[in-house]
Amino acid sequence: MDLRQLSALVAIADHGSFSAAAKALYTVQSNVSGHIARLERELNTILVDRQRGGLTEHGMLVLDRARRIHQELDAIAADIASNDDDVSGEARLGVIGTTARWLMPQLLTTLGKTYPGVHAVVAEGSTTNLIPRLLAGHLDAAIVHLPVDEPEIAVETLFAEDLVLIAHHSHPLAEFEELSLAEVAKYPLLLPPKGTGLRRVIDRAAGNVEVPLTALAEIDGVRLLTSLAFDGFGPTIVPVTAAPRWLKGDFARVRVPELPRRVVGWANRRRPAPTAAIRAVRELLHEHLAERGGMQPGLHVNNITPFPQR
Repeated sequence: MDLRQLSALVAIADHGSFSAAAKALYTVQSNVSGHIARLERELNTILVDRQRGGLTEHGMLVLDRARRIHQELDAIAADIASNDDDVSGEARLGVIGTTARWLMPQLLTTLGKTYPGVHAVVAEGSTTNLIPRLLAGHLDAAIVHLPVDEPEIAVETLFAEDLVLIAHHSHPLAEFEELSLAEVAKYPLLLPPKGTGLRRVIDRAAGNVEVPLTALAEIDGVRLLTSLAFDGFGPTIVPVTAAPRWLKGDFARVRVPELPRRVVGWANRRRPAPTAAIRAVRELLHEHLAERGGMQPGLHVNNITPFPQR
C-alpha cells in the first residue's frame, strides 16, 4: 500500500470516475486503474464498483482513513513550515450554533489579520454531532457543551453562560419575569434529547428540587429549540446567548433561579497533537474571551470551575 494508491481512491471518490480522477491527478487512466487494482489485491476486496460507479462499502471505509492520512501529511508539512510568526495550514473547527453566532465573526477577523496563512474551515452543529466528527478526524477541534465523556478527547473550560426560560407571549409563563422551576414544571417544555449535555444540566436542576419535567418534544439543537419557542410551539430552556438582549420579538425571557449555568469548552483529540494552525486558533480564542467575553450579557469567563480531565 502506498500513497499513490490512496490518492487514486480519493480522486475517484471526489471526481466520480477513473478518467476524471486521472485528469485531477495529471496522469493517465491506466495509472489510476493500476493503482486501484493493486490496492484491491493487497486488501483482498473490491473498493470501486465498476458497474454502477462509486465506491463499495469497503471502499468507503478505506476512503475515510485515506483522507485522514492525507490530512496528517498536510499537517506535517504545515507544522514544519510554520514558526511562531508565520503559522500556516488548515484549521478545521466545529462550533455549537449559539456560540458561533457571536464568537466567530470577530474571531475569524482577528485570525485573518494575525495569521493570514491559516485557512479556517468552520462547521456549525450540536455537541452531539460535533464530537463524533472530532473523534473521526474530520475536525481538528470543537467548541462544545461540557462535559464530554470521551477518554480520547482532551477538554478545557472556556466560559459559562446563564440558562433562561423562553416563552411566546401567548403562553401563560410569559407573564412572569421570574419563576421557580416547580412552577415551570407545571407545563410541558421543549427539551433537548436525553443524554445531551444541556438536558443533563436541566434534569439535574429538576432533580435537585424534586420536580419532574414533561417533554412536549425533544429537539437536538439549541438554535432550533429557540426558534420553535419564538414561534409559539412551546416554552424551552436555553442559554442566554440563544436569545441575546438585542433580539426583540413576541417572546419573553423568564429567570429561573434554580437553573445552573451551561459550561462551554474547547475539545481536541489527545493524539495526534494539535497542529500549529489549530493551536493558533486556540490562542486567539483565549485572548478574545479574556478581552471581550465579559461584554456578552449572561456570559461568565472568570471564576469557572473547570471540568476534570480524564
